Amino acid sequence: MSCPVTSAEQPGLPDPVVLDPLVGDLTGETLRLREAGPLTRVELPGGVPAWTVTGHEEARQLLTDSRLVKDIGRWSAWQRGEVTEQWPLIGMVNPGRSMFTADGAEHRRLRAMTAQAVTPRRVAQMRPVVEAITARLLDDLAEAGAGGRPVDFKAVFAYPLPMAVISELMGIDAAGHPRLHELYKAFFSMLTPQDERLAVIAELDQFFRRVVTAKKAEPRDDLTSALIQAEEGNGRLTDEEVLGNLKAMVAAGHETTVSLLVNAVRALLTHPEQLKAVLNGEATWDAVVEETLRWNTPTTHLLLRFATEDIEIAGRVIPQGDALVISYRAIGWDERQHGPAADVFDITRPSPVRHMSFGHGPHICPGASLSRLEARIALPALFARFPGLSLAVPDEELRNLPIVTQNELYELPVRLEAAAAD
Repeated sequence: MSCPVTSAEQPGLPDPVVLDPLVGDLTGETLRLREAGPLTRVELPGGVPAWTVTGHEEARQLLTDSRLVKDIGRWSAWQRGEVTEQWPLIGMVNPGRSMFTADGAEHRRLRAMTAQAVTPRRVAQMRPVVEAITARLLDDLAEAGAGGRPVDFKAVFAYPLPMAVISELMGIDAAGHPRLHELYKAFFSMLTPQDERLAVIAELDQFFRRVVTAKKAEPRDDLTSALIQAEEGNGRLTDEEVLGNLKAMVAAGHETTVSLLVNAVRALLTHPEQLKAVLNGEATWDAVVEETLRWNTPTTHLLLRFATEDIEIAGRVIPQGDALVISYRAIGWDERQHGPAADVFDITRPSPVRHMSFGHGPHICPGASLSRLEARIALPALFARFPGLSLAVPDEELRNLPIVTQNELYELPVRLEAAAAD
């Protein structure tokens, strides 16, 4: 058997792009990744080396390549002990057994059984729920922003909407929302000490175990109960598989939509001519959603997949045992796919906008339709209620949270009515 290729044996490789754990300049980082080519090296927090794909077509190929797996046991750095449970991103790379971490036949089994629960009918049935929650939160927004007071759109609207929706879908009591918010915020933040993050992971496990136990004892018409009852052949999901899928779906089901809503509102408020076009009916809200997903993706970098053998692509080789990051924001700016103005927000871009911000291949996000549904209901309702919505601070003052994987702002301060002219 031949020895794997190493980075040192590949002449002409650019220096690794360091992914800033504090996300001080996301646009600059995206441009550096684009300039480095469709496949390049990066340095993750803690000095951990990896590869990343930034090209649309290359990502399509790699996301369907069975030689790239989610099994952390195939990662050379893990095998050698260079990466341990103390690595800050370990909870995202090795989160436990679920359809999000399995491969091949095992992944197909877990996903097929989950698909029995996440049916198009169940998602469609969520429309009146999303509409009712949206209406209530718009009232909350109006109260918080009364009298021209600045109000944090993220805290008052964009966060509680998807959390309420996914909780309704999964059958999670609203009383747990504040604590879940605190736990996920600590889990994702690069500023959280690792010992504290491990404690957060343990508490999240305990929280969702209580949910699973309650649903087993008293099933309801919700997704958690459906996951417990789903069958294929002679088997059902184990408690650990239900737990893993539940944890992953709640995390992905609210974090992605929070960022989608915040990024869409920010984009429209900083591109008033495009906001005017959609309000006048010259462009669609679907176009707003899809262009936001492409241009300012909710997920910046997806961690990690591991090469089970040398993989040649774009004139370079991902050596066996190396890790691969999927850099979705840089992929969305691929000029070969989206034209020379790929770095520009443009809702009049020719449709359909074929991005892959919800993934591609076997692991494509199962909650994409729900996230789109929420945005397509919430955004037009927001601007119909508050047509004078504006940023309460200059756009350049907005800052990203210190999260390597998620494209999320600390806050989005807005005013509900346009400021009076001087």
